[in-house]
Amino acid sequence: MWTSGRMSNAKNLLGLGVSLYFWGLMDLTTTVLSGSARPLTEGPEDNLSDKLHQRMKRSWVWNQFFVLEEYTGTDPLYVGKLHSDMDRGDGSIKYILSGEGAGIVFTIDDTTGDIHAIQRLDREERSQYTLRAQALDRRTGRPMEPESEFIIKIQDINDNEPKFLDGPYVASVPEMSPVGTSVIQVTATDADDPTYGNSARVVYSILQGQPYFSVDSRTGLIRTALMNMDREAKEYYEVIIQAKDMGGQLGGLAGTTTVNITLSDVNDNPPRFPQKHYQMSVLESAPVSSTVGRVVAKDLDEGINAEMKYSLVDGDGLDVFDINTDPNYQVGIITVRKPLSFESKKSYTLKVEGANPHLEMRFLNLGPFRDTTTVHISVEDVDEPPVFEPSFYFVEVPEDVEIGTTIQIISAKDPDVTNNSIRYSIDRSSDPGRFFYVDITSGALMTARPLDREDVSWHNITVLAMELNNPSQVGSVSVTVKVLDVNDNAPEFARFYEAFVCENAKAGQLIQTVSAIDRDDPQDGQHFYYSLAPEAANNPNFTLRDNQDNTAWILTRRSGFRQREQNTFYLPILISDNGRPVLSSTGTLTVHVCSCDDDGMVMSCNAEAYVLPVSLSRGALIAILACIFVLLVLVLLILSMRRQRKQPYIIDEEENIHENIVRYDDEGGGEEDTEAFDIAAMWNPREAQLVLKNRQDMLPEIESLSRYVPQTCIMDSNVHNYVLAKLYEADMDLWAPPFDSLQTYMFEGNGSVAESLSSLQSVTTDSDQSYDYLTDWGPRFKKLAEMYGATDSSGALW
Repeated sequence: MWTSGRMSNAKNLLGLGVSLYFWGLMDLTTTVLSGSARPLTEGPEDNLSDKLHQRMKRSWVWNQFFVLEEYTGTDPLYVGKLHSDMDRGDGSIKYILSGEGAGIVFTIDDTTGDIHAIQRLDREERSQYTLRAQALDRRTGRPMEPESEFIIKIQDINDNEPKFLDGPYVASVPEMSPVGTSVIQVTATDADDPTYGNSARVVYSILQGQPYFSVDSRTGLIRTALMNMDREAKEYYEVIIQAKDMGGQLGGLAGTTTVNITLSDVNDNPPRFPQKHYQMSVLESAPVSSTVGRVVAKDLDEGINAEMKYSLVDGDGLDVFDINTDPNYQVGIITVRKPLSFESKKSYTLKVEGANPHLEMRFLNLGPFRDTTTVHISVEDVDEPPVFEPSFYFVEVPEDVEIGTTIQIISAKDPDVTNNSIRYSIDRSSDPGRFFYVDITSGALMTARPLDREDVSWHNITVLAMELNNPSQVGSVSVTVKVLDVNDNAPEFARFYEAFVCENAKAGQLIQTVSAIDRDDPQDGQHFYYSLAPEAANNPNFTLRDNQDNTAWILTRRSGFRQREQNTFYLPILISDNGRPVLSSTGTLTVHVCSCDDDGMVMSCNAEAYVLPVSLSRGALIAILACIFVLLVLVLLILSMRRQRKQPYIIDEEENIHENIVRYDDEGGGEEDTEAFDIAAMWNPREAQLVLKNRQDMLPEIESLSRYVPQTCIMDSNVHNYVLAKLYEADMDLWAPPFDSLQTYMFEGNGSVAESLSSLQSVTTDSDQSYDYLTDWGPRFKKLAEMYGATDSSGALW
């Protein structure tokens, strides 16, 4: 029979006070003798099976041991004892241990059956071991007992403190939350055996974070414990939670964790403007949508709760200014909504409101969640360029308008308080043909050259207006001129017409259809009338039929044309239009007489007839060349005579070789300089800069003119017309000198009694020079004689 025992010693039981023995029935067969169990070993062993009785008693058997964990002694830990009833203490029985941990964790004394633990046991690593025991005959090795399985259980002690596996914790809770609002739940884990004692029963408590928060001792749920916690006063809290086992009793192990709690923001603070009055200024030239200034309302909240919406709620500038909210910085940006004018209004007052768009109903009693401030805006004066009224001009003018006719009065004014005088000019880049001229003071736009709708039907010019006292201030306006059509072009053939008529043509046969074109564009459309010219009205050969569709037919009036008689006819055709006045022109139709076949196909147009003109053209060519030569000689002769008339005074090269220096200080640059005294260019600073690049000597004149031109000088329109007409004639006449370069040498040089008055050949001092000869030159030099002549004692001039 197997038995197991656990020695009752204080060292191994660790104060448990009892010995645990577990007995069980084994399959070992014994014989019942006087109520006592005795092994059946009285006969020979080889006859054991023959002496078994029918009734057998099963022995008591063990099935498990208990041993405490975390043994720290130096000697092996005694676990228990295995014993068989067949063991008589003579060492004939050998005990063998196998299974989990056998020989490594647990050992057995093969003679006594004592089991010891040779390593430290930890229940948290392994709570039990399953082993098998067997008793063998030491001499023969025959099993004395059947192999039996048993369990060694590791008994728990409180050697593990609670641990927060998910710590540290981060949580948030809205500010101003009611007391008892859940924040977060923390959980601690104890590795000890929860089924044995209180080693794994955990109790929670708060070590740091009171009186703001509390924790449920059983569940670990953290709640708010103080009302009206304000994020703006304190936002971050560090709470320390403790978990203690043994139900929180003295001697229990404890673990802690940190919970970082943040108060999240709610909209509990209304916005407020730090200033109740703002003073701003803006230039009157500020463009639309430009920034005037910024206002800001402070809000202690953050995020969406601090968002602002600014608006203009009152003031006299609601239609002039606007305000927008910057979403990044939550400021109100005041911008210009309409153009400003210092002369119209010098200051504005606005009432600006800043409000929270996102409100919480439970905090409305802390409001109102809006605030207002007053903004004073001053408009500053700037020197502005002249302004045209209107801002665009459209003019219609007939193309036959006379030169110098005023077609439009351009008006501009200085918008500033000073109201400076204005000078007008034309931007020549917009009028390269110089068809127009504008009066410098009145702004009257006039024609300077003839207009022709058929060449240029639209003119887009730019008129400039410049302040007299500040030439840098220049305004501009666009003027569109539409040239209206007048009937000034006679109709003419659309192309050169050449017709052919057969010798066998019959009377009334169509030989040609003609059409015409007219460069004019009448409102009623083109309509042409065709007829034979008066000199051909009684023409016996051909007739004309007007089709009333701007075309005409040329028909034969007779038959029997003969090449030998006349091979070419020239038919003048009169073409008239329907304009007012009616204009007409004469076109010539050339008709050749040809020989044709029976089908009317041209075969020959008298090739022999062309031989005679070719043979005669040599003499004709010589005559033509001779005429041309004579004409060229006449033209050259006329030109040379005109040159001599225009230069009547010839300089003597031998006598005046050093006196032919001409200096133009205040005059034009000669015939090639047509821009020298363009008064419009002088008043146009853009063109003046271009002119000054080539004419540096004009700078003083341009500056001085702007000072001394009278502001009230207005020239008569008749004078304007006359000057412009003469200017156009001079521009068209290649032989006429420029109007601004008058050169007259009446009393000097060759042909003058004074000869040359140059100082190049004069003596260096006045004392050596005698002026008595001035009296001999006549009355023309009387003044000079009086200025330089010597006087005697009686006061008479010499």
